[in-house]
Amino acid sequence: MDIAITGSIAYDYLMRFPGKFHEHIIADKLDHLSVSFLVEDMKRHWGGVAANIAYTLALLRQTPPPKLVGTAGKDFGEYRAWLENAGVDTSPVCQIDDVFTASCFINTDAVNSQIVTFASGAMAYARNFALAELLPNRPDFVVISPNDPGAMRRYVDECRASGIPFMYDPSQQVAWMDGTSIRYGIERCNILICNDYEFEIILQKTGWTLEGVLDCVPTVIITRGEQGSSIYTEGTCITVPVFPAERIADPTGVGDAFRAGVLRGLSAGWPWKLCGEVGALCATYVLENVGTQNHTFTPAQFAARFRTVFDDQGALDALSG
Repeated sequence: MDIAITGSIAYDYLMRFPGKFHEHIIADKLDHLSVSFLVEDMKRHWGGVAANIAYTLALLRQTPPPKLVGTAGKDFGEYRAWLENAGVDTSPVCQIDDVFTASCFINTDAVNSQIVTFASGAMAYARNFALAELLPNRPDFVVISPNDPGAMRRYVDECRASGIPFMYDPSQQVAWMDGTSIRYGIERCNILICNDYEFEIILQKTGWTLEGVLDCVPTVIITRGEQGSSIYTEGTCITVPVFPAERIADPTGVGDAFRAGVLRGLSAGWPWKLCGEVGALCATYVLENVGTQNHTFTPAQFAARFRTVFDDQGALDALSG
């Protein structure tokens, strides 16, 4: 399956606050909020939702290599080389030499709550490029992940007009989107994926219930942190537990890796339960490392670890094929 992944390409600046954010916020003073958090350290990592998904999908030996679609800045050269070396096709990435690549500043506290600030940079130009311009051949499947709002709307329209099935992943962007914008993407997608917090925002802004969303979308996937994930499809709900972690380093990018695992399973034609379980292990690899692209594994290592918890009945042998 030829998969094109659209969305953000960014540098992540990861910080760790040793306390708990909620202990420094006065609930009845939120309209005059003024807080400052002294962090222990800060490191720059490769990031961006689309790039993160593509990186893990490449580790899973997706064929043909996942295509990363987006805009990056004049500082993208080293990052491009990193992704290409990992097996990602970056040829559809348009480099804008007048600006810098997007930057994401992520502060995580002692209980893994996060405060995130995102500077668009080159991502703001994504709306100027059609999929048909960036992709020489029609893909089999498209992922529309957080990006410039205009680009997300444009790609929804393009996929719909061309009959290309797509996964809609509004995630962090639901914070700024209104109900009409959210409904527009959901009503046209084949798969909706988000976490439980984002899903609650979707319900509040659209006025829908879970049942209302399920009436619009063939498959809805909701990740639930420590409670695993729920996959709603064909009138059933499949519950997938988390894969046990050897250590917890940082939660940033865990959801992106989960999406990569689901996409690899979708491409291989695996049952939804197995897709979710592969996603769960991908997520754990990220959880065990600081940074969204600092994990690595071979297909054999992935399959061996997977089989210590889940039963793939030999399906993961295809990763080495």
